[in-house]
Amino acid sequence: MTSDLRAAPDQDRFAAETERFRRELLAHCYRLVGSAHDAEDLVQDTYLRAWRSYAAFEGRASVRTWLYKIATNVCLTAMESRRIRVLPSGLTRPQDRSDRPPSPVAPSEVSWLQPLPDRLIAPGDHDPATVVVARESLRLALIASLQHLPARQRTILILRDVLAFSAAETAEILDTTTAAVKSGLQRARARLDKLDPQTETLLEPVDPRARALLDGYIAAFESSDAAMLEQVLRTDATLEATPFREWQAGRAMCIHMLDTYVFGTPGDWRMIPTTANGQPAAVVYHRDVAGNLRADGTVVLAATATGISRVVKFHDSRLVAIFGFPDVLAD
Repeated sequence: MTSDLRAAPDQDRFAAETERFRRELLAHCYRLVGSAHDAEDLVQDTYLRAWRSYAAFEGRASVRTWLYKIATNVCLTAMESRRIRVLPSGLTRPQDRSDRPPSPVAPSEVSWLQPLPDRLIAPGDHDPATVVVARESLRLALIASLQHLPARQRTILILRDVLAFSAAETAEILDTTTAAVKSGLQRARARLDKLDPQTETLLEPVDPRARALLDGYIAAFESSDAAMLEQVLRTDATLEATPFREWQAGRAMCIHMLDTYVFGTPGDWRMIPTTANGQPAAVVYHRDVAGNLRADGTVVLAATATGISRVVKFHDSRLVAIFGFPDVLAD
């Protein structure tokens, strides 16, 4: 009982000093590992380790830097034993035939990238500039490209270019030298340029044009209407879905695949608008044989001024829960 009473003030002080960084640490872990579920577990581990070493924290660095050091090393350790997470476009070229359905990949072969709900990492102060920076650094295409960098290079790039830690601070977090940080950053930037050479301007999810595109996509899907879908997709749009290896490039191929193998009849699908990775998104439900609308996954759109340039569907019903939605939707 005495030890519990002694620990209470320390716990309160620890929470007061550290809890305000939880959301940004979740975003940091997600950038590193590409999985919302893994990121949540890694943040929990970070806070557990931070609490255990809190008594020895001497304040030579800020609490924020201290937490980032713990979180970064937790993630680096986790990445040693895990495969990188990818999207279908990171595995192969687009499908060149339209006469066959996509084939699923066995879970033992590939670890798939996951989306991150914006609600989990929205800055508490809701400062517009801070929100935009957070969104841009979490775009799905960027996260997918980051996963192809070696773990240390990925970490250095995120600490320096996303979080704006100095070279010295980054060296301290990684227990290395500033020279190694500068060299690693140079290599990471060069590699990222090759992986993602084209950066297109995406609409913010709060932009009325982005919401109109999302609403149009949802209406087309719920109505099983290929003509409506044609109105919101760009001619060069791409479509990919986990856990399938094949993906489509070009509006005609995208629409043919959806109309032939996915749509079904009007009412089979229901979508609820949301946001993920700083992009328009929707939680997806599909009607089962008993007539219930069951969680099917999520879809994330790349919305531009000229239409939707990229659609990524995640067929993983577990994702619906982290977006805050039920497994079964009332009809």
